[in-house]
Amino acid sequence: MSFPLLPPHAPTAVRAPLACAEEALAGQVWRADALAQGGEVQGLSTGWPALDAALPGGGWPVGALVEVLQAQAQSPVWQLLAPALAQAVRQQAGPVVLVGAPYPVFTPGLAARGLPPERLLWVRAESLASRLWATEQALRCAEVVAVLAWLPQGLSADLRRLQLAAQRHRCLLFVLRPDAARAHASPARLRLWLAPAEVPEVHVLKRRGPPLAAPVRLQQPAVLADSLRSRVSRGPHPVPALAVPPFPDRPHGLDRAAAPA
Repeated sequence: MSFPLLPPHAPTAVRAPLACAEEALAGQVWRADALAQGGEVQGLSTGWPALDAALPGGGWPVGALVEVLQAQAQSPVWQLLAPALAQAVRQQAGPVVLVGAPYPVFTPGLAARGLPPERLLWVRAESLASRLWATEQALRCAEVVAVLAWLPQGLSADLRRLQLAAQRHRCLLFVLRPDAARAHASPARLRLWLAPAEVPEVHVLKRRGPPLAAPVRLQQPAVLADSLRSRVSRGPHPVPALAVPPFPDRPHGLDRAAAPA
């Protein structure tokens, strides 16, 4: 919803200069009945054209928290995120940090999608406090390309703190939570529900723009599907793991401030 800067009954002498100001600001003000674009949101293509068209900035927001809700803890989140992560690691050196991933990653499938296993860093952290701490430290690290954090028990205040950290350090941040969290408010800039289906469907629950009536289907190209099937028999590759103490009260390898621009 947008509101005019001028009341209809304002005198002509007042309306003229203010009308010029309203026109000058028109390209810089986001209206809630339109999708945020351009300088308002810096986006990285998701790799799914239909989803890009539905998201502000044409992709995943850089420097903002993206919350992904799903019925199961792992699949098909990699199908959703792998294309953008593969693009990101091609553009920047450094790891994709996985905090509290519930299962080992099937690396041949990710390699087929262009995400090399050696670019993944798995941080083992059991308690919520350890996961929040590890996520924040990873966001502060200038070399980190993106952070994926599994926070099933995270509270709104926890997510707000991570949102501020992602914004401060201009990092890609995805927080994975169970679909039961739909009943609770979230400070995430973008909130999605990944519905279980033969062809995964992405429901956009929250975005800077009008509600999206229909879900976006992640239809996988036939060539990629064949490539993934051909690699299944090769077996998973090891992913480097980093254990986080349950009570993080000492410096850590990821605990270093981002380098100045």
